[in-house]
Amino acid sequence: MRLRFGQRAIREETGPGASIQKKITEHLGIERNVAAASGAVFLVGLGEELWKKFLPKYLESLGASVTAVGLFGTAEDFFDASYQYPGGWLADHWGRRRAFLTFLAAAIAGYFIYLFSPTWPYLFLGLAFVMTWQAMGSPAIFATIGDALPKERRAMGFTVQSMLKRIPMVVSPLIGGAMMGALGLQRGVRIGLLVTLALAGFATALLLSLRLPDMARDTVRMSGVWRSFHPTLKRLLVSDIVIRMCEGMADIFVVLYVTNVSLITIPKYGILVAIQLMTAIVIYIPSAKIADRIGRKPFVIATFLCFALFPVAVILTRSFRGLAFAFVIGGLREIGEPSRKAMIVDFAEQQLRARTVGLYYLVRSLSITPASAIGGLLWRMRPETPFVTAGIIGILGTFLFAATVKEKNAS
Repeated sequence: MRLRFGQRAIREETGPGASIQKKITEHLGIERNVAAASGAVFLVGLGEELWKKFLPKYLESLGASVTAVGLFGTAEDFFDASYQYPGGWLADHWGRRRAFLTFLAAAIAGYFIYLFSPTWPYLFLGLAFVMTWQAMGSPAIFATIGDALPKERRAMGFTVQSMLKRIPMVVSPLIGGAMMGALGLQRGVRIGLLVTLALAGFATALLLSLRLPDMARDTVRMSGVWRSFHPTLKRLLVSDIVIRMCEGMADIFVVLYVTNVSLITIPKYGILVAIQLMTAIVIYIPSAKIADRIGRKPFVIATFLCFALFPVAVILTRSFRGLAFAFVIGGLREIGEPSRKAMIVDFAEQQLRARTVGLYYLVRSLSITPASAIGGLLWRMRPETPFVTAGIIGILGTFLFAATVKEKNAS
């Protein structure tokens, strides 16, 4: 029996093993291109997370001031926003595989700059290269899932990709922290960078196996991409901006509130973060599977509601057990993320898919840039103020989505 795959015909394997494999791949929304792209994200993340959380301390060890460390964070946010649309444009015009390989090659150049930086200013140059994989690659991974999977399987496809992205966030910082404790900060970071370079080589091999047809090139400009946005996609974007204002206003201060006000130790805070991430990983598959069957809107509402409840839950308790419950709520913020991502892809025109994703995230990221600064000003009034304000904004964003996005358009 022959099955069509892109422009090639492949022969379906027979037998019990093939049947079980087929059921698993269908259940998880795994398709060879999605698996290759998601696997590359997993491998690079497994390396980056060894040292990424420790970069502020690495900067400090190279002589950077607190102000310089803050500027590094601002530069990271700037690149994350400004790279999104160019990444989408390149993915649409060059094709997914060439774009992925280019972004990863640029990131590898950045890892080498980090590795051989004699002083901290060089890390800013390295950041400009490293962020190409994370920011420019995001529209490409969205577009790959949209290209390779039918509408009813996209939420599950995004679930697999999200899980593979977040597993390294749980595992690698623990390994990286232990490595730096044993070898010292600077040596530990550099060993981590060498591991990342090796893993990036394996990721390159996976990306070379991508087999997606190139899109027909066009001359549509950014304004044309915006005009192509479905009205429902614009409504989703507006409510998403409000929700991310909620997140940005409080999330950066959670570690300060938990350790300075609730007096929880840093190691215990690490456990809370692990609880949050494991909650997200556990709920991904069942929520996406149900969303693909009954519709996306209820799960997006649940996600937005958890965004609103999390900052309030953090300040309502000082006990570790209570905070553990709050961080479970924080993990439940991911319950509808695959559905939200699938909605973005569903409403994007095929030939503009990557650029639509890039423009969506460009507008969202630039819109929420002031959120952390506003949260800092509110913190000076009282530490609880940014958390309560964030909760109110989150509730407004949830109602905005529920009221403006129709069920039939969200499914």
